[in-house]
Amino acid sequence: MSDFDEKDKNQLEDKEQGTEEKKEEKKESEYEDVCFICRRPESKAGKMFKLPNHISVCNDCMHKTMDTVSQFDYQGMLNNPSLMDDLNKNMGGKGFPNIRFVNISDLQGEGGIPNKQRIKKKKPKTGQEKVLDIKNIPPPHKIKAQLDDYVIGQEYAKKVISVAVYNHYKRVATGTLDDIEIEKSNMLMIGPTGSGKTYLVKTLARLLDVPLAITDATSLTEAGYIGDDIESVISKLLTAAGNDVEKAERGIVFIDEIDKIAKKKNTTSRDVSGESVQQGMLRLLEGADVEVPVGANSKNAMVPLATINTRNILFICGGAFPDLEEIIKQRLKKQTSIGFNAELKDKFDKEKDIISRVTVEDLKKFGMIPEFLGRLPIVYTLAALDKSMMVKILKEPKNAILKQYQKLLELDEVKLEFDEGALEAIADKAMEKDTGARALRAIIEDFMLDIMYEIPKDDNIGRVTITREYIEGTGGPVIDIRSISGENPDNLKMIEQK
Repeated sequence: MSDFDEKDKNQLEDKEQGTEEKKEEKKESEYEDVCFICRRPESKAGKMFKLPNHISVCNDCMHKTMDTVSQFDYQGMLNNPSLMDDLNKNMGGKGFPNIRFVNISDLQGEGGIPNKQRIKKKKPKTGQEKVLDIKNIPPPHKIKAQLDDYVIGQEYAKKVISVAVYNHYKRVATGTLDDIEIEKSNMLMIGPTGSGKTYLVKTLARLLDVPLAITDATSLTEAGYIGDDIESVISKLLTAAGNDVEKAERGIVFIDEIDKIAKKKNTTSRDVSGESVQQGMLRLLEGADVEVPVGANSKNAMVPLATINTRNILFICGGAFPDLEEIIKQRLKKQTSIGFNAELKDKFDKEKDIISRVTVEDLKKFGMIPEFLGRLPIVYTLAALDKSMMVKILKEPKNAILKQYQKLLELDEVKLEFDEGALEAIADKAMEKDTGARALRAIIEDFMLDIMYEIPKDDNIGRVTITREYIEGTGGPVIDIRSISGENPDNLKMIEQK
């Protein structure tokens, strides 16, 4: 009986091992083979030679290697018997030293290529397949309604981005309509720091469930210089799409801090991180076939390259554009005239939302080149946050800051509340810092430190109410203590902690 059990056990183990091998083979079949020497994928280099240790070598590299090895004479050493005898004597009779053409450590694992640098195979096309179903694309009002749950204010910006994204995905789904090619609607988003530019795009990508790459323009430089190549922007999108080229070709790229690649003024050195980057990005924005490094920020000999068409990739550029307000004021002041009906020059100094009057001419003067701006047809601004918007940001969004702290204290069975005076005091302090919604987190972290430290000490605390006096430093929070007598557990005794 035990023999039968042993036999069944072995059969089960063999079956499990076979299943694991099948899974591994299926996983392998999803990716293209990449040449170990030139790092070109099979779709470009052609059929590969399979070597041990999962190493693949393309036809060209194999022939070049064989030609090099056969022609190399080691400076006549191998054909000179007397020289070989002397060398053997000097080596202590140990023979000719080992000559290695490759680094042995590179041969470990998947031929030296991590999965993040492997390209997924393109699926075979059966007839004319549509990339997206136009009926499944949410209309603009539904996109905006979902954005409203997370982003407070910025009504105009939310409307513009909803319409632009809807039109873009209609374009991707239909291609051309009656031989009329629909142009891409790339966007330029201008707004002060902390007004919600990055948050708006992150929320949008989460709602649409499309690949999104958020990158920073500050690290971009012209090809050949220290920093990230311009193609690394698309490389990050490919990584977000799981190295699936077809999926990446209909994604969204958000380039933050775009104002940092403006032309440098009064410089005598080469402008490798300013105008040169704008020039290099022109073909990306327009739509072209670009070779991008897979799983790396810059091209080099050890990284495979993938070809991606950027025609259907939506680019959203965002930046704070400091000092742009002064350029707008200078333009508006030139329009003032002398006379009874003339406008005063200092009228625009008091205007809060002056950035909404921006024109393409102002952006050119700031340092953006005309060709770059021409490829961003939709330009819109985000308003600076006022006090009432700050209060709403604190309590209304689905993942509001106050809701996060209330959830944290709920785990300690303590209820956290804020009165209206406290919210206004927090908003006042944030307005003084002048860094937008980012200031709210810093202020709350500061005054919540003592509360988060003290509450776990006492199990009798049932509720904490944050007051204006506590925020302003003239008083303390209101602490509700649970009733110690078990007769009425809802009976709470009020104590004000001074």
